[in-house]
This record gives sequence, C-alpha cells and structure tokens, in this order.
Amino acid sequence: MFKRVPGTRDILPDQIKQWQKIEQVSRRVFSLYNYLEIRPPLIEESSLYQRSLGDATEIVQKQMFLIQKGEDSYALRPEGTASIVRAYIENNLDKTGNLFKSYYMGPMFRMERPQKGRYRQFHHIGCEVIGSRSPELDVEIIALADQLLCSYPVKGYSIVINSLGCADDKKRLTAQLREKLQNSLSDLCDDCKVRFEQNVLRILDCKNEKCKEIVQKLEMRDGHLCDPCRGHFETVKAGLASLNVKFEVSSNLVRGLDYYTGTVFEIKHDNLGPQQDALGAGGRYDNLVSELGGPQTGAIGFAFGVERLILASESPLTDAEPEKLVYLISLGDTAKKQGVIVLNTLRNAGIPADTDYEGKSLKGAMRKANDLKAPFTLILGDNELQKNTIVVKNMGNGEQKEISMTDLVKYLSA
Repeated sequence: MFKRVPGTRDILPDQIKQWQKIEQVSRRVFSLYNYLEIRPPLIEESSLYQRSLGDATEIVQKQMFLIQKGEDSYALRPEGTASIVRAYIENNLDKTGNLFKSYYMGPMFRMERPQKGRYRQFHHIGCEVIGSRSPELDVEIIALADQLLCSYPVKGYSIVINSLGCADDKKRLTAQLREKLQNSLSDLCDDCKVRFEQNVLRILDCKNEKCKEIVQKLEMRDGHLCDPCRGHFETVKAGLASLNVKFEVSSNLVRGLDYYTGTVFEIKHDNLGPQQDALGAGGRYDNLVSELGGPQTGAIGFAFGVERLILASESPLTDAEPEKLVYLISLGDTAKKQGVIVLNTLRNAGIPADTDYEGKSLKGAMRKANDLKAPFTLILGDNELQKNTIVVKNMGNGEQKEISMTDLVKYLSA
C-alpha cells in the first residue's frame, strides 16, 4: 500500500470547507484593498531563489526541492515573493504605470523536518505590492494583515515590527551584531557559528534556547538607522497607532531572507508552540526588483501559513461578497495622514476603498479612479479637514457633494 510522502497531508472533503472559507474571506478582504490575484507557477529556475533569498540561507542550502535535467536546474517554489517579482519583471508590468497590488494562494515546498504547523508541502496566502516606498503603504500592509486575521477569525495573536533600514543601515547592523557576539561565539550552536560568518543577522532568528538567551542580552537598538529610515519607521508606527492596530517593536526581529530591507514584521500566536510561533510575516524588499533585472522601485509584502491559520482559527468564517471600489484622493501631507484613517473606516464598514500611493496630481489621480471604474471618488484637502467634511464625486454623472465625515459611511452604504 502506498502512503503519502512524509511532511505532506491529504485535505479530505470533510476538511476542505474550512480551507475554502479561508480563501473566500481572503479574497473578500484583499478586494477591499484593491488587490488582484496572481498565480505564478509552482516551479522556477533554482537560480531565482539563490539570487533572491541568498546562497547562505537555510532555504537555499538545505530546504529546496531541486530538479536536475541535464544542465537545467529547477526548484519547487519555497516561497512566493521571488516568483511574483520575476513575473512582474518578465511581463513588463512596470510599464503599465500603475502600482502593482497582488495577492496569491497556493502550495510551497521545503525539505524540513515535519512537526506541528510545519510541512514539506505547505500553503501560503500572501500579497505583494510593487512600485512605492511610501510609509503609508507599510501601514496599509500591516493593517491588511490585521484585518485578515480578525476576519478569519483568529484571536490572541501579536504583531511585532522592526526596521532593518536601507542597505547601508543593514551593513552597520551587521557590523554591530558581529562585535556584540564576538565574545559569545563559542557558546553559539553549530548552525549559528556558520551564520556568524555567512549571515550574522540570522542568529537573531535562531530557535536554539542557548542562542536565544545570548540574543536577549544583546540589547540591540535602532542606532544603525539613518535619519530617513528612522523617519520612515516613525511614520509607520504613528500610522498603525492612528488605526488602533496593536503592535510591539522588537529590535531583535529580522527576517531570514536576504532581500528584506526597511520595515519587517511578524505575527505570532502561542497555540503554535514556542519553536514555531509565527502565523505569518513580511516586510519591505526595496532592492529585490532591481537585483532581479527590473526597475529600482519600492516593494513590500507578507504571507500567512494556511495550516497555521487553521490551527489558530476559533469559529466559522463569513462568505460576504465585496462591493464596488471607492477611491480616495488626499491633497497634502496632513490630508494623507487623515486619509489613512478614512480608508480604514470604510474598509471596516465593508466598503472597498483605495488611494494614490504614487504622488499623482489631482488630474492624474482622477484618471486613475476612472481607470479603476470607481463609482465614487472622495477628495480630502485642507478646507475639508477644517470643516470635518469630505467631497464625494459621483463618477457616473459628475455630481459632487460635500459630506460630513460622520455621515460618510452611511451615505456610501446607501
């Protein structure tokens, strides 16, 4: 009798409804933020992951499922970001002039030791946005992750954030970490002794208890950040606070892949066990697109492990369908900060909403709203802020009305 490969599982008919509901809820919430689905292939050239993830990462060194055919080397995808960036570049999506907001669902593959919440074939639900370095986009991404968890629903999770800074900041952080760990090198596990030479930041993410004790005593701070990166991170924290998204800052948080820069975050849950407590994670990768042959542009994303979501979910999910998109145009820096709150209010009320993260002119933003077939466009400027109002434009007949902020959700729902 044949048996399934260790580290895989059969999702049987009596279990599939929960999977389908998680996917349905995900599609609904992603649509509220104007994210569109993409489905890259399961197999890629292995060099794509060696280039993007880093030769020294455990995924590349130990975990990739490789397929050799003559001189060709392929890999079953171990994660989604590199595939989507490859698709973005290969299909010339940067030439459209639009911010690329995508989400994906599907299996990933890593040759790991199977355990609770960890499989050799596992499933991710994630998203990637390419084309902006805006800190407000970081806020949207983390708030989106938070709303997905609330909608599944999952309770009892914590959001941990940090900033690695730009490429130069990461070099400073690496140098500081090497200096702080030098005297403890002999006490590190064998893997971390190798990491010390190849990728010292990975030591901060080690699950070995002795290594964790050493890391906790390092008292890492944000001294490696340059002024622009520190300012970016402060804007992210202020934006999350304005949306009442609970988070904590951990200077020890890094992501295990080489492409991460700037804001990084991880969502943890105690039900998964102390060694594998992450429901999902993500962050910025502002240099990856250009490193893979595309334009120099900002990018950010995250992914959840579906198997872990199921372990943490507590009650049935909703199948509500989204409505049509409302597009917000914020004029000026103050209006942009208030606009983050307006968007969050609309989305929490079940009204799909999006805004301009590309610095377009009013005319350009109106054209974008028209391209998106938004039935209503909202315009928020200094005059409206003073009066606590917002302009609502009907894109069908051109009619404009100035509505009180307190009446906005009721007006759009009607």
